[in-house]
Amino acid sequence: MTNLLLYQRIAQQLANDIRTGVYKPGERVPSVRKLSQQLGVSHASVLQAYATLEDQGLIRARPQSGFYVHQTPALTAPTPDIATVERPSLVTRAGIISQVLAESRREGVVPLGMAVPQTDYLPLRALHQQLSKVTRFQARAAFSYLHSPGFEPLRRQVAIRLRDAGVVVGPEEVVITHGCVDALQMSLRVLTKPGDLIATESPSYYGLLQLAEVLGLKVIEIPCDPETGLSVEALQLAASQWPVKALVVTARLSNPLGGSMPEARQKQLLRLAAERNIAIVEDDIYGELTYESGSKALKALDKQGRVIYCSSFSKTLSPGVRIGWVVAGPYQEDICRLQTFTTHSACSVTQMGVSAYLENGGYDRHLRAIRQEYRRNMTAFQLAIQEHFPEGTQMSRPKGGFILWVSLPMRVDTRLLHQRALDQGVSIAPGMIFSNTDQFNHCIRLNCGLPWGRDAQRALMTLGLLARQLCQETLAA
Repeated sequence: MTNLLLYQRIAQQLANDIRTGVYKPGERVPSVRKLSQQLGVSHASVLQAYATLEDQGLIRARPQSGFYVHQTPALTAPTPDIATVERPSLVTRAGIISQVLAESRREGVVPLGMAVPQTDYLPLRALHQQLSKVTRFQARAAFSYLHSPGFEPLRRQVAIRLRDAGVVVGPEEVVITHGCVDALQMSLRVLTKPGDLIATESPSYYGLLQLAEVLGLKVIEIPCDPETGLSVEALQLAASQWPVKALVVTARLSNPLGGSMPEARQKQLLRLAAERNIAIVEDDIYGELTYESGSKALKALDKQGRVIYCSSFSKTLSPGVRIGWVVAGPYQEDICRLQTFTTHSACSVTQMGVSAYLENGGYDRHLRAIRQEYRRNMTAFQLAIQEHFPEGTQMSRPKGGFILWVSLPMRVDTRLLHQRALDQGVSIAPGMIFSNTDQFNHCIRLNCGLPWGRDAQRALMTLGLLARQLCQETLAA
């Protein structure tokens, strides 16, 4: 606690008071003036602490009245079960994944299948203003090539932002990429060759499975806990039996489970990687969307340069700008050489526009706002699922982001649910695209990155009805 800032310590103490029942749901917490007098701190420190508690969904402001403990019905549905380790294999599902994703992009459906935030939550106007200024006043540079490692002012802004994740690097250590997947593919290309074995989380981000097939890599899926992320023990068991060359992991808000590795587990993972000489590629694309402050990336603990860090602005600013980055440490020269002879760098206009937006300020305010929105949406989705889905449904409890993992009972075939839901105007992501095995054929991933309202509520009621029908059909078969 001693490393926390003053407002963080105040917020942590109040959060503990709320969770232990000192302040009950619906009760008013001390006013800003009263708490500042009690603690001998400034009004600004208390306001910042209350803003943090709002981000965490623990309190709500009432105009002209003060701050009150938020009342939320209890979630009683259990979290999903943990996967089992299966043998390494070449990826065989990329074709099915592509088909499912194409089907989910149909016009006129409620988009619960794609992990893309709705444009309502993106700072499009501010980005448009900066892009317009760039094309108007810096046209010569904006419409010319940029080469690896990318636009220096943008790399400087990224390096500044990485301090929040505990990653201390200079601009010269950042390489700008065409989004996070581009960063992942280059990282794997410099670390592996066709036929090598990589470890992934289970369930895993489907784009990584597609990438592994393209690169000719074998995959072994390592079980993840819905709350604490990757099982280090399972990775150790796998590494003792097979030659794992690299691990791709999301230490903060894994996709699709939403788990985050505690610091002690992260340190344990780094020790194991050192013992087994396993390179690590960290995908931290959801890291800036954690609801609670203070979480650090795995890269922050890396003292040996073993972790290649990848991320992007796709989930926070805009997926369409295609701006990501990689911090590759000892592999940076290889990354830059590969990028030079393939893509050169990301689009010049968007690099310059995003850099101008970050320099202009407002990004942190934007993050605070969307974290609150996503948290409210997530809670609403969870409660609706608890109400409308079949008995025995399980779901994740992410501490950030906007994706939710739902496990249906009775081994319901969610590929069939996907097809029936599309016919009713709702898209989902069936669990079978998140694994090279059949372990998750009864699961779905849902996108909570759209405003909660009548459309979202009707979509979840429809999904619940269809899922119950499938349960009944399974029992009758």
